[in-house]
Amino acid sequence: MSRDREPPVNLLWYHLFKWSVVSPMLGLYFRGRVYGADQVPKAGPLIVVANHASDFDPPLLSAAVRRPVSYMAKEELFKVPVLNQAIRLYGAYPVKRGSADRSAIREALKQLEQGWAVGIFLQGTRTPDGRVSEPKIGAALIAAKAHAPLLPVSLWGTQRIFKKGAAIPRPVPLTIRIGTPIDPPPSTDRLGLETITAACANEIHRLHDLGR
Repeated sequence: MSRDREPPVNLLWYHLFKWSVVSPMLGLYFRGRVYGADQVPKAGPLIVVANHASDFDPPLLSAAVRRPVSYMAKEELFKVPVLNQAIRLYGAYPVKRGSADRSAIREALKQLEQGWAVGIFLQGTRTPDGRVSEPKIGAALIAAKAHAPLLPVSLWGTQRIFKKGAAIPRPVPLTIRIGTPIDPPPSTDRLGLETITAACANEIHRLHDLGR
């Protein structure tokens, strides 16, 4: 049976970390602006799809959508004492390096069953300009299987947080824009998955092109 919200202990950890660390950094250090937060469903399974240019993106994205967002993480991180418990509480789930896509999909579906929002970077890896040039259909496939809406989000400016060789993040201005939820594909037919994936990528680019 699916839940409407994330487990209470995870919600507590999310709010503690958000208000003590992430929100102050986003609002003060990065002079962050967030638009469209009212578009985010407050409960129920949700797939947040975004562009990706920085290691800072996951916590910033979670703070902007105002609810915990669960991400896959390397299995090795879950073998580190203390870090293991911390990232689990914040919603991370382990995936073996080089494992088949179906393993990651299975784990994401488990998170959605527990009422989490699941975050998926549409290209799968970071891009130097924050654009999504090669979107993958995995998010649409998970949405179809879970009957969960997709929420497109643009992260603008995060590619400039770390300059090559720098040891500390630069206080660059950031803007996060949240679009309107997109209905999941009606089936796992590849053409339908590609159509929804393209719609998500187009909306992310539209939001990104609005700039600061």
